[in-house]
Amino acid sequence: MTIEQSIEQAKDLLSFTIITISEQPITLGDILFIPLLVFIGLLLTKWLTKLVSNRLTSNKTDPNVIHLIQRVLYVLSITIIIISILDFMNVPIAAFAFLSGAIAIGFGFGAQNIINNFISGWILMWERPIRIGDFLEIEDTKGVVEEINTRSTRIKRVDGVHLLIPNSKLLENTVVNWTLVDQLVRCSVKVGVAYGSPARKVAKLIMQATTEQPEALKDPKPLVTFDDFGDNALMFEVTFWISSRVEGGLRVAKSNVRFRLEELFEQENIVVAFPQRDIHIDGSLKLINPAQ
Repeated sequence: MTIEQSIEQAKDLLSFTIITISEQPITLGDILFIPLLVFIGLLLTKWLTKLVSNRLTSNKTDPNVIHLIQRVLYVLSITIIIISILDFMNVPIAAFAFLSGAIAIGFGFGAQNIINNFISGWILMWERPIRIGDFLEIEDTKGVVEEINTRSTRIKRVDGVHLLIPNSKLLENTVVNWTLVDQLVRCSVKVGVAYGSPARKVAKLIMQATTEQPEALKDPKPLVTFDDFGDNALMFEVTFWISSRVEGGLRVAKSNVRFRLEELFEQENIVVAFPQRDIHIDGSLKLINPAQ
């Protein structure tokens, strides 16, 4: 068998009709060429997305905008690849109108949650009520948003555990976004001192312990209040603001104020109150010596 005969046989094999759609034959060569076309399309899509992302990153563009552009480029690229494949095979898109409609109806009934999460993901990326890097509080979960995908959002919890939360849950439930507008967080520290302590001096020491902390903002100014005459103590509370993106900064700031308060109270001989109970013994009560 000559080389020319082998080439002719290969051409005949590749020209073999596998299926006919709208009177348009789909040959074996067309089917074999589709994976190559898809591979080239995905490769170009990855290259283009990386190029655009690097350009936007170098211009210090918001990571949420970059994430949204990446998703849009992926969807447009997949659409172009599908249309290009159909055009290459000379298959009119109208031929799939009825079939695609039936599939869409069946898929819609069977995958309502998936579609709901998909649409919710695009709403989150477009409106940006939740952004990458935000600190969220959802029910009993607190964490930082790491990635917003089309189906779910990945959150790194304060203990380091990663959670995947459906996008629809973020839109349909109450979500506390600590960093939606700014990073300002209000802290409060309560302390009780023993009765007989000089209240004005105690308030002054609490203010001193707070203002000495570098993380406590000067504006808004910290506020010390004499809250109440408690059962065993004079109750004071100080509220102040810090700039923090995570809950850990809140706990550290309050801890530093308490450490400094303990030092100042010890220097001024002011006693931090503790629960006390007075026991009154009836005078008629007699103690019996067990040795007798």
